[in-house]
Amino acid sequence: MRDMTQSAITSIPKRNFLTLEVALILAGIALLAVAPFYFYPVFLMKVLCFALFACAFNLLLGYTGILSFGHAAFFGGAAYFTAHSVKEWGLPPELGILVGVAGAAFLGLIIGFFAIRRQGIYSTMITLALSQMFFFFCLQASFTHGEDGIQGVPRGYLFGFIDLNQSLNMYFFVLAVFLIGMFFIWRIINSPFGMILKSIRENEPRAVSLGYSVSRYKLAAFVMSAALTGLAGGIKAIVFQFATLTDVSWQMSGEVVLMTLLGGIGTLVGPVFGAALISALENYLATSEFPVTVITGVIFMICVLVFRRGIIGELYASRFGKKLESKPEN
Repeated sequence: MRDMTQSAITSIPKRNFLTLEVALILAGIALLAVAPFYFYPVFLMKVLCFALFACAFNLLLGYTGILSFGHAAFFGGAAYFTAHSVKEWGLPPELGILVGVAGAAFLGLIIGFFAIRRQGIYSTMITLALSQMFFFFCLQASFTHGEDGIQGVPRGYLFGFIDLNQSLNMYFFVLAVFLIGMFFIWRIINSPFGMILKSIRENEPRAVSLGYSVSRYKLAAFVMSAALTGLAGGIKAIVFQFATLTDVSWQMSGEVVLMTLLGGIGTLVGPVFGAALISALENYLATSEFPVTVITGVIFMICVLVFRRGIIGELYASRFGKKLESKPEN
């Protein structure tokens, strides 16, 4: 029966190249390529870091059906690991980021191992509890410098000759990492492995009845999501040259959930849009007398009441989106 299922997965009709999602991606890449010449590059790099963070989280929630309130542990943990390895060990930025990714993947293995043994709210609360344990570890550990965090992280030279202290060099490096991460996520969700993750999300008992080891697939998705989140956290530490407790706090976990919900769960570009929206609000309304959290809360309420699928999800479901979607080939 497993062979029949796998053959059914591989025999899914192929779509034409020009779909709504591909059109949005190509337009987004073109805009991002020229954006640093018109907008503040550091702000754009922040958007890209949080967009990758949200997309990595969406890989777990939108395509596997596991809600995690502990993703800040992977994001902030990778930021700490990268910052410490670059500043104290003298590693180049690319190796420091790899250290952060490896550390986040290890944390994902540990937290995921316990979280997947329960379902629903119990699994979610396990991720939150273990994330808070890691938060207090970062508060007490000597290498994190407590509430002061790790400051003055050098950007250094990429591959030994590209000066990342130049804003444009740093921006295009972040953009390249973001695109590589997005391609990796796209490749996962459009592979047979991704199809199995979606089947677990839709009907886990049926996936078990077909002979799939659901726990292994869940744990693999957890580790992949944690590693990609760590990639975002490591990049963030190099861009802003610091890592603090804010990166591992539960508020950060809640913020990435908000970004994903606003953009659209289970869509590739939805979390990118949600991350851009939240980051823009935090940046441009920071000097406003009206609390930014209240504004984001109102936007979230409107989205829940009006855009149940998220902004990009509703666009896909609209008449305009259906016209742009290509029909399956015969």
